[in-house]
Parts: sequence; C-alpha cells; structure tokens
Amino acid sequence: MNSGPGKKYGAKMIAEAKLEAVPNPSPGRDYVIDFTIPEFTCLCPISNFPDFATMRIRYIPGEKIVELKSLKLYINRFRDQEIFHEEAVNRILDDLVACCAPKWAWIEGDFNVRGNIKTKIRATHGERPEGVPD
Repeated sequence: MNSGPGKKYGAKMIAEAKLEAVPNPSPGRDYVIDFTIPEFTCLCPISNFPDFATMRIRYIPGEKIVELKSLKLYINRFRDQEIFHEEAVNRILDDLVACCAPKWAWIEGDFNVRGNIKTKIRATHGERPEGVPD
C-alpha cells in the first residue's frame, strides 16, 4: 500500500504504459485475434465530460502479436485523456500497427449515447482477407 505522496503503483503503470509485442506463436498460419474492451473511457476535449465505449480490435498478426497486459494498461491511459472519438480509434489503430505490424487490422469504437447521438467509429489497416467477418 502506498501511504506517501505521488501515484500509487497501478496509476504509475498506466501512466507509463505502451503497447508491447511478443513473437507470434503461429507465424505460418493466418488467424484472427479478436479483443472486446467493454470499459473504454476518455474525456471530451470540449466539455471534459467522460465518454464511454466498447472498443473492438480484430487483427491478423504478422511476425508479432500484442502482449495482453500491455494492451490493458495502454487502453486505460485514455481514461484521463481529452480526445475526440475519431482520434481515439485512429490512434489505437496507428499504435497497434506500429507495435506489431499486423497483416490486417480493424478497430471499432462503439461509443455510448451522449446528447441523443450514438457514435460508432471504424478504422482499418490493410486489405481485409476473404472470410474475415466485418
């Protein structure tokens, strides 16, 4: 337990988080990795009110895959960031591509209703292979 000043260890881990890659255990086969992140949060840059979303990440790995603990900590970094929905989705895609160079990637931010408007943002990297669902 941290009784002194400064960030507690969890907050420090989140603040320092970055996506990390590990070797793909099956590089000779194309397969789909699918993540659902139902508790994504960020802050509206205009009002500073929180925005809530379910993020879905689907990708076909190349030589590397994203390490799950790093993804969890990285996603939690957004909770204190002022960022528009569109920028959040595209930044996550850009960072995933920079981290592990997937053959194909698709990300959807399904944001909760706010101001009577429901928003879904989708971004892709590469060409979707046949047989991979939307």
